[in-house]
Amino acid sequence: MSGRAITEELKGRFGEETVSVQTTCDGVPTLWVPRESLCEILAYLKTETEEPYRTLYDLTAIDERVRSRREGQPESDFTVVYHLLSYARNEDLRIKVALRERALSLPTTTTIWPNANWYEREVWDMFGIAFEGHPHLRRILMPPTWEGHPLRKDHPARATEMGPYQLPEEKEVREQMALQFRPEEWGMKRSREDTDLMFLNLGPQHPGTHGLLRVILELDGEEIVDAVLDIGYHHRAAEKMGERQSWHTFIPYTDRIDYMSGVTNNFPYVLAVEKLGGIEVPDRAKVIRIMMAELFRIISHLVFFGTFAQDVGALSPVFFTFNDREKAFSIVEAICGGRMHPEWFRIGGVAQDLPKGWDGMIRDFLKYMPPRLGEYERMVMKNRIFKARTKSIGAFTFDDAMDWGVTGPGLRACGFEWDFRKKRPYGGYDQFEFDIPTAQNGDCYDRCAVRMEEMRQSLRIIEQCLNNMPAGSYKSYHHLTTPPLKERTMYDIETLITHFLNVSWGPVIPAGEAVFGTEAAKGNNSYYLISDGSAVPYRVRIRTPSFAHLQMVPFISRGFMVPDLLAIIGSIDYVLADVDR
Repeated sequence: MSGRAITEELKGRFGEETVSVQTTCDGVPTLWVPRESLCEILAYLKTETEEPYRTLYDLTAIDERVRSRREGQPESDFTVVYHLLSYARNEDLRIKVALRERALSLPTTTTIWPNANWYEREVWDMFGIAFEGHPHLRRILMPPTWEGHPLRKDHPARATEMGPYQLPEEKEVREQMALQFRPEEWGMKRSREDTDLMFLNLGPQHPGTHGLLRVILELDGEEIVDAVLDIGYHHRAAEKMGERQSWHTFIPYTDRIDYMSGVTNNFPYVLAVEKLGGIEVPDRAKVIRIMMAELFRIISHLVFFGTFAQDVGALSPVFFTFNDREKAFSIVEAICGGRMHPEWFRIGGVAQDLPKGWDGMIRDFLKYMPPRLGEYERMVMKNRIFKARTKSIGAFTFDDAMDWGVTGPGLRACGFEWDFRKKRPYGGYDQFEFDIPTAQNGDCYDRCAVRMEEMRQSLRIIEQCLNNMPAGSYKSYHHLTTPPLKERTMYDIETLITHFLNVSWGPVIPAGEAVFGTEAAKGNNSYYLISDGSAVPYRVRIRTPSFAHLQMVPFISRGFMVPDLLAIIGSIDYVLADVDR
C-alpha cells in the first residue's frame, strides 16, 4: 500500500478538504490536517486502517515565522510534525498541523500512544506549544525555572547574546526549591491503604545511572510502585547549534550525540543532506562508511556488555571489553586520525581515503574478536547468577514495543525480525549478507543476547568490506560536496571565488525537507532536516533511540525491586547525551 493509497483512504474517510498533501524530496507521504481532526485521524491510522501505523516514531515542531521557502504549504507560525511508522507497510507517514502564534495548543495524543508523553513535553519546553489534557505538561530538558523556549527563532543561540550568568542568593533559593520533588504533582500518593510509601532519590550522581540521570522511586518496602525520571542534565542544545552551523561544520557535533558510537552518528545526518542535495556517493565511499559504522557498532556493544555485567555484579568483564575496545580504537585512529569522536564522514563520502596497512589491521581484528566473544558467552551469558539477575526482569511484549516506540535490539529481543539495514537498505547495505538476531522474551537477558550476536554479524559485514573493497574515489565530486580542485583555482577568478565560498561558508543546499533513519547501535537514529535554500539548516531535528527507550523505564520497572531497576536501566543501553541532546 503506497503513500498515495493512504492519502486517498483518509480523504474518503474524513473528507477531501480535511487532508492536504505536501510533496517532499525524501518521498515520505506528508499530509496537513486540521487541529480539530488530528486525534481522530491519528487514532484511525493506529488502530483502524489496514496495516496500521502502530508506532509514533517522532513528534516535533518547526518555528515557521522567518522561513521564506514554503511553496505549497498552508500558512502557519508554527508547525507540529507527527512522524508515524508502519512496520506492516514498511512505510513512514508525516502528519503536520499548522498553528498560529495566538493559539499555540493541540489536544494531547498520550491517550493514543503512551510515548507521546515525553515528546509533547519536549515540544512544550522547546517551542511553547501546549497539549491539552497532557498528564503532566512541564519542562523536560531545560531547568524548570528557564525563561523562554529555546528552539524558537527569536531565542538567543549563543551565550554572548544572553549576558553573563549570575546567581544571586534569591535566585539560588528559587532554583533549589524548583528541584524539590512533590509526589502529588505527579499523581502519586504518600500512602495507600494501611501502608506508608517511601520516596527514594536515585541519582543524579549514581554509578548505576551511567551519567547524570535522576530517578525518583515510589516504594512499598523495596518494591517499586512507580518511578519518575528527571532528564536534561546533559542537554547541550544540539538542535539549536545545528541551526546556526553550516551544513559541513555541524558534522563534528553529531559525534557527541551518542558519544559511544562515533561515526554512526554522522551516517543519518550526511544521508539526509545527500537526499536534500541529490548527491550520489561513490561505491568505495559507501563500503568504507559501512565498515567504520559496523566497527563502531562493536565498540558501542562492548561498552554496553561490560558495564551491564558490572551493573549486576560481575566486575571482570568490563576490564576485558574495554581492552578489546582499545584494539578497535587503534584501527579507528589509524584510519580517521581520531578515536571516540573522529567526525570523519563527509557530505558525499568520507574525509580521506584508507591509509596503507588498513587491511592488515582489520584482518587481525577479525581473527582476534570471535574467540573473545565466545569467552564472554561462557563467562557471562551462561553464568547462573547473571541469568538469575536478568531473566524475566524488565520484560515487555511486541505490542508494548509498538506503543512505546522501541527500535533496534530492544525490538528484536521481542521476537520481531526488523532491521533498517535489511528492511530499508541504505548506503550500500543491500550488497551485504548478514542475519538479524532475535530473541523471544523481551527481558534484560534477551536484550543482552541480541547485542552479543549483533557483534558477530558486524564482524561478518566488516569481513565482506575487507574482501570486496571497491576501487575508485572516497568522495563525490558533486559541486555541493567538494570545492573546485585547488590546481584549477589559479587559472580563473570564478573558480577561485567558488572554492573560497565552499570552504568558508559551505554549500547552499536546495530548499526542501528530508528525513533519514539508520540502524544505530542503540536503535533507530534519524535526522529530519529542513533547508530554506541557504548555507545553514533552517531546522535540525535529531530523533534518538535513547530518548524513546528511557521513558519506558517506569512501565517495565513496576513490581520489581530496587536492585532490579539497575539491571533494567543497564539493559536498555542508553547514553544520556543521546537522550538530552
